[in-house]
Amino acid sequence: MLGMIKNSLFGSVETWPWQVLSKGGKEEVSYEERTCEGGQFATVEVTDKPVDEGLREAMPKVMKYVGGTNDKGIGMGMTVPVSFAVFPSDDGSLQKKLKVWFRIPNQFQSNPPVPTDDSVKIEERESITVYSLQFGGYAKEADYIAHATQLRTALEGTATCRSDIYFCTGYDPPMKPYGRRNESPSLPVF
Repeated sequence: MLGMIKNSLFGSVETWPWQVLSKGGKEEVSYEERTCEGGQFATVEVTDKPVDEGLREAMPKVMKYVGGTNDKGIGMGMTVPVSFAVFPSDDGSLQKKLKVWFRIPNQFQSNPPVPTDDSVKIEERESITVYSLQFGGYAKEADYIAHATQLRTALEGTATCRSDIYFCTGYDPPMKPYGRRNESPSLPVF
């Protein structure tokens, strides 16, 4: 685990492959349309907890898997961003449900180590096209809701996105206090 933290702070970190298709904006909101590559992902799903609490439960499990808590005892290194899906309610709040996705590094894509924690699953995920809005700081549930509203407003009349799910992403380890990069929401395109 310490090796994974050291690598994420001082070493090279693999980036989840994606390609910017277009950039847009409306008033003070700038966004990108991008296609994100699919592949094998380590996932943890949490229900019956608010988003912030669910993340505090799920993230350590994914990080332990990546850091070597797997059948091969191998630390795989980090990929960024780590993403998680949230599920909006009709009133704009978020349901007490989330799913964290960590893209397995390229060298392990064809044969990922098997998690030893039963709550960590390996899933194949297709590529996806999303609209994404970037912001800084330590993101909380209220930030994701506010940025989702900003992005939906900016996209009105120009794009059709799913409204039942959106993806939030983080690029930085929790120990990085400045220059943090988050993206939220990433609204999937139909």
